[in-house]
Amino acid sequence: MSQSSQLPRPPSKLDEGEPSGAADAPQQAGEVPATLPAGLYVVATPIGNLGDITLRALETLRGAEVIACEDTRVTGKLLAANGIKRPMLSYHEHNASQRRPEIVRRIEAGAAVALVSDAGTPLISDPGYKLVRAVQDAGGRVTALPGASAAMAALVVSGLPSDRFFFQGFLPAKSKARRDVLTELKDLKATLVVYESPKRLRASLRDMAEVLGAREATVTRELTKRFEEVRRAPLDVLADDYETPPKGEIAVVIAPPDAADSIADAETVDAWIRDALEAMSVRDAAAEVARNSGWPRKQVYARALDIKAERGS
Repeated sequence: MSQSSQLPRPPSKLDEGEPSGAADAPQQAGEVPATLPAGLYVVATPIGNLGDITLRALETLRGAEVIACEDTRVTGKLLAANGIKRPMLSYHEHNASQRRPEIVRRIEAGAAVALVSDAGTPLISDPGYKLVRAVQDAGGRVTALPGASAAMAALVVSGLPSDRFFFQGFLPAKSKARRDVLTELKDLKATLVVYESPKRLRASLRDMAEVLGAREATVTRELTKRFEEVRRAPLDVLADDYETPPKGEIAVVIAPPDAADSIADAETVDAWIRDALEAMSVRDAAAEVARNSGWPRKQVYARALDIKAERGS
């Protein structure tokens, strides 16, 4: 049976609707910023709860000449919540090649530019590294301001080994391509951290179960927000749990392959199935043995049908 927790969180301003009317045009600065050395400042922002912004991040955002952000509406909400009025400049995957030279020129001219994403740490699952390289290649200074990260938050609440992990980011949308990537990761001796969209979650979990086998995993949803959920179970069980697509931001953490060392062998599983069938239906027996053996439920169910047929009952 899956382990699930829905933890209440204080209401976050990100739970409210997005403001309208923000544009790419720089805002009027409402305060004189503190002097920051010229350079690019990579600033982590909250993944949901606005209280997770750091004091250093706020100081840097107040002192930056301009803030480069994915979506000026989203960043504008964060700035407004903290009484910050600074010019904003959109910087995302669709305009990055045009914006990069402009940002580099600003820094060469002595500007301090803050780079933020819509949520979390910039460059994690986004193309911001190209801007960092461009600034460095031009001799500019790059400073990281650490903070919230959905991948790190998911890992630490997963209940799975965290001493060695691999961040995959988003898997391909198509099943064939997704399975190909999972096959490449199958023998990696590390916990896997994957981002996924709600509508693809069940299909993705099914592919994970088929390719990676009987591994425990944790689905984390809406971390730091009001309806935060953490659910840990074998991959095939999780796939069944999410028959209806959930809402919100999702990260999946998957146990490393060496966790399979504790999986029961085929002879033991057959013995458990025979014992379970004495008192349970095929469906219930399969579910019980799957939980105890580490085998995928569907595989145990198929074996239970064969054993029941052999008995002639």
